Amino acid sequence: MKCRHCGGEAFWPFLDLGTAPPSNSYLSAEKLAEPELWYPLVIRTCSACLLTQTEDFASRETFFSESYAYFSSFSTSWLNHAQAYVAAMKARFGFAEGARLVEIAANDGYLLQYAKPLGFECLGVEPTASTAAAARAKGLDIIEEFFGLTLAERLKAEGWSADLMAANNVLAHVPDINDFVSGFACLLQPEGVATFEFPHLLNMVEERQFDTAYHEHYSYLSLHAVKRVFEANGLRVFDVETTPWHGGSLRVFASRADARSRPEQASVGIMMATEERAGLLSGEFYRGFQAEAERVRNDVVAYLIDCRRKGLKVAAYGAAAKGNTLLNFGGVKRDLISFVVDKNPAKQGTFLPGSRIPVVDEARLKAERPDRVVILPWNIQTEIVTQLSYIRDWGGKFATAIPTLREM
Repeated sequence: MKCRHCGGEAFWPFLDLGTAPPSNSYLSAEKLAEPELWYPLVIRTCSACLLTQTEDFASRETFFSESYAYFSSFSTSWLNHAQAYVAAMKARFGFAEGARLVEIAANDGYLLQYAKPLGFECLGVEPTASTAAAARAKGLDIIEEFFGLTLAERLKAEGWSADLMAANNVLAHVPDINDFVSGFACLLQPEGVATFEFPHLLNMVEERQFDTAYHEHYSYLSLHAVKRVFEANGLRVFDVETTPWHGGSLRVFASRADARSRPEQASVGIMMATEERAGLLSGEFYRGFQAEAERVRNDVVAYLIDCRRKGLKVAAYGAAAKGNTLLNFGGVKRDLISFVVDKNPAKQGTFLPGSRIPVVDEARLKAERPDRVVILPWNIQTEIVTQLSYIRDWGGKFATAIPTLREM
């Protein structure tokens, strides 16, 4: 194994989840009669550049297929976040009418749909056919390809140099991070701005969020690592903000390395110092995470077994990738969780990869009235508890596993 950024071969151990199927590869009823492919899920940290990364065992097309089932627009709170982002960028940087916004990993158009009414000329890049089709149905222009330097050079030649580039929850999803970042440096206007949002490795460790590890996440990112990657590939970090999304994320602002109008803000040094104080530059920070993941797993499995012994019926909500990581690491099957409810019609009628628990619509929840509902996408638990508050009418309770197991 070589570091996918610096090529180093010395690594600190971080997390070994054994083997797992791709977390977004939901199964049809017909596929239940066929074997599944499981891949090792091992994550290590490069001791030279601090990039925490999965060991590769399959191509990106295996994980981001044409039937990719993650659609951003099924979370109301995430839509609100996207709408606020567009307004904030326009206000902060004063983009004029017709400014060009290119979003990488545009998914189903959850963000660009709010940019067009504010006067942006929009282009989305989205490699998965299912979500790209949903974005086009909203009247958005979508390039259905993976982004990198080659595509950036082509778009630039076609006149698509960008004033603003947005990359939400995609930097962690790219196998060739150097090529990906180089594409931004190529496509940005000389004084353009690129923003990247991604779950913060510091929060992942401190909040025991091991279930955010899955094959589609090639990298687990700190500001230290991102800054090094950017500087090696033509970008410069000039500001950073924290957001509560996905258990605690960073929003990094970057410009081309030769930009003159984007001085580095104090926030960059403050966050770098925060990471250093937390021990992120030491191997001990990474080596201790395995034991924390195992504690969470053991607590969850013990809880589900106890519910079964008490005769309680348990369902789950949210057929999320992070939930699949948790269930498969714990070996949880349908005997412990009867079904999982999801709002996304593309997932309803399918079965979770690995555990093969059926995914159903909300009507099933009201019909069967389970005693416990385990919230798998804990990052939007407030939204879910509000949506499903009626389960308390029959004495039902919610449960979450991260950072510690609790009923509510």
